[in-house]
Formats: sequence, C-alpha cells, structure tokens
Amino acid sequence: MKITPSKFQESARKTIQDPRLQEAFYSGMVRFTNARNAEYANVPDIAAMRDELKQIRQATIANLAEHLEEFERNAHLAGAVVHWAKDSGDVGRIVLEIARREGGKRIVKSKSMVTEEVELNHILETAGMEVVETDLGEYIIQLAGEKPSHIIAPAVHQTTHQVAELFSRHLKREVEASPEALTEIARQILRRMFLEAKIGISGVNLGVSETGSIVLVTNEGNGRMVTSLPPVHIAVMGIERITPTWEAAAKWLSLLARSATGQPLSIYTSVITGPAKEDELDGPREVHIILLDNRRSTLTGTKYQEILECIRCGACLSVCPVYTQSGGHAYHSPYSGPIGAVVSPLLFGLEQYPGLPQASTLCGACLEVCPVRIDLPRMLLALREDSVAQGLVPWPEAAAERIGGALMAKPASMNLMFKLGRLGQFFIKLFAIKLKGFENVPIIAGKSFRSIWKNLEIENEPPD
Repeated sequence: MKITPSKFQESARKTIQDPRLQEAFYSGMVRFTNARNAEYANVPDIAAMRDELKQIRQATIANLAEHLEEFERNAHLAGAVVHWAKDSGDVGRIVLEIARREGGKRIVKSKSMVTEEVELNHILETAGMEVVETDLGEYIIQLAGEKPSHIIAPAVHQTTHQVAELFSRHLKREVEASPEALTEIARQILRRMFLEAKIGISGVNLGVSETGSIVLVTNEGNGRMVTSLPPVHIAVMGIERITPTWEAAAKWLSLLARSATGQPLSIYTSVITGPAKEDELDGPREVHIILLDNRRSTLTGTKYQEILECIRCGACLSVCPVYTQSGGHAYHSPYSGPIGAVVSPLLFGLEQYPGLPQASTLCGACLEVCPVRIDLPRMLLALREDSVAQGLVPWPEAAAERIGGALMAKPASMNLMFKLGRLGQFFIKLFAIKLKGFENVPIIAGKSFRSIWKNLEIENEPPD
C-alpha cells in the first residue's frame, strides 16, 4: 500500500478523533518523557556520554564491513552459525530451513522490530508454523490482529479494559481488568509455550564484534526464556546493530535504557555467546545469527548514513507532536514517529512512503532528545527534496508549491496576496459562507509584520 500524504492524514484523523486513543498516547508519551528527563537529570555528565556514544556510532558505521567480518569470525569461534540475509525473502528461507529440519511447528518469539520489518510471522504462518509472541505487548497485539504502535511499547494504544475484553474473548471466560490479573494469565499461557517450543526467535539489541556476542535487553524476562529453553535459538539482527568492543557496548546500553524508559539499565540484560557448552545445564544446543541487510548497506556513504547510528530507544516518538497525536498505526510501517518517517522510505522505498517525510513539523524536538544526536530534521528535508526530484509529489500540490514560491519570492506579489486574502475573508463573513475544514483558520492580520517593522524604523529614525 502506497502511503501518500493524504493516506497518512486519513489514518491520523481517525486517531485524532478518538478521545480514548488520544488519552492513551498522551499519557504514555508523557510518562516516557518524564522518566527520561528525571533519569538524565541524575547523571551529571550525560551530555559527554551522548557525545561519546555519537563518536562511537559514527566510527562504527564508517567501518561497518570490517566490524561485521570480525563479529562473524568470533561468533563462529564461539560455536554460533552466522547467516547473511539480503532481504526478507532470505530471512524467511533461512528460518524455515532450520524449522523444518527440527520438525517443530511451534515457535516462540521475543519482541523484535527487525522481524516485524521482514514480516517473519506472516512468512512462518503461511508455511504452517505456529508463532507465539511472548512479550506481553506483542502478545496482546498478536491476539488483536494488529501491528505495533510504538517501537518499545507495541500495545501503548490499548487500555487495561480493552486488553481484558480481548483476553475474555480469546479464553472464552470473564477476565478481571487489572494489570496483575492480565499479567498472571499471560504468564500461565506463555510458560507452557516456552517449554513446548523447539525454536526460539529473538531480535538483537546489539552485537559485540570482539567476542561475537549478541545482547538482548527486556523488562519482562521473556527474552531470556526464548533464548535458553528451546533447543534452537535464532537471532535476527540488522547489520547496523554492531559495536566493536564491550566498553562501547556498555555506553550504548547505559544510554539505551535511560532514553527509552528512564532506567539506569534494563531489568534483564542477556549476553549470548554461542550455544550452551557441554558442562552447562541450560541454554540452546544451536545458536543461529541472521545478519540482515535489507537496503542498509546502500545507505553507507550517502547523506542518509547517519540514520544507521540509531539505537532504537524510541525517545523521538515520545516528544514528536505529530506522533503523539496521530499514533503509530497512521505510519503503516513497523517503524513510526520521526525515526519511522526517515527509516521507512529508506528501507522500503520512497515510492511506497512518499507521505511520511511530510509527517513532521520540523520542530527539532527529536534531534534534541536523541541520545546520539541524529539530525532527523535534516534527513526529513532531504527526503522531501528527493520526493520532488523523483516526481512523487502529486501534481496539484507541486503546482501549488511552485505558484506559492513564485508569489512569495517578491514583496509586491506577497502584499497583493495579503490584500486579496483579507478581501476574501470580508466576503466570507459578509455572506456567512461556511467552508468545511476551514472554520478555525486564523484570520489574516490587518497589517503585515513587514509593514509594521517598516513603520517602526521610520518612527525610530534619529533626527538630522
């Protein structure tokens, strides 16, 4: 589906007109932002930490191939099997080959945006596999048949009562609408799934080149179950999620938790270095790591290379005035908010998402909160330029922009526009004309700023 500006506006309007969704998004985003700000205030050298991580991410992405090769070598030495995937088709093929060899139909998953990106669940279910999401938020939206609405809080748009109704329908019995009751029910269901599954699939928060290790962070502990109870663990990792050393990884993890949820560190930080050793009582006997490109390598050396530095904390979503009003589903992409408005066109094609670069006020709040200071406004403007250059802007809009640009380029034509606008407003009021959608448009000022400034200059001219 092509997401044009009008398609985004249509989807956003549904959220804006729903008071329940507005309250859910507003309260959720305020909670995340307040927690982040409070935790940042507790760290005296937070600015220096951000600058240091920025430098690490810049240097890592500049030498991405070298770090990935080192990661592959060390992961092999640790006993893991490393696969390279060009796109979603490769990921699906690799996972299905492993699943069919194991003979298991049930697969448990930990939360993973990269598997959402390649629609892995759909690929596996089409092939007859049963896929069970084990993150509570992901489990909720899986039951609801929805997509994530936030990159770290997939079910932020759902209220407790809605989740209780969903569980009641699914279990065919009345379920208490309390977080404790809902969590206990999910725990009872998922524990059995963990024990029965032959394959566990996870994403990767970051990979460490010097040891070939992968790191997962969660606040629920399900990631640890997914990666240790099933005999086979498959980790899907975007190639940009690499960091050279454990020292660099520590800096990444420290800012990731603080920026995402306002925690000094996530509750569960799991490090996986190959499969279980012979003398270890738990852990998988096989670990497969799939390194996914999916157009990422085409961004290196371009004006969009900086986007690969993202650590996926979601802080930019919480402060974005567009996202907090429109919600995540309006983006029709696994990646929403300011980061999604840039990433989605780059990974899936600008021709598929020409409307997302317009889904921003360019206020700069995303740049201000980004832990690695990614200049998202710059890239949003660049994507808008690319949209025009590729002829993706609808012709009425393009024509209006050209005419408007020509008129505003000259003071005389600008003054004429203001006069005609004021005259038009006079007749609208005179004849009580109602224009749908324009009822609340502010009236044009009686005098332009330019004319007021000119008069001030004359009044304040020093005497001869």
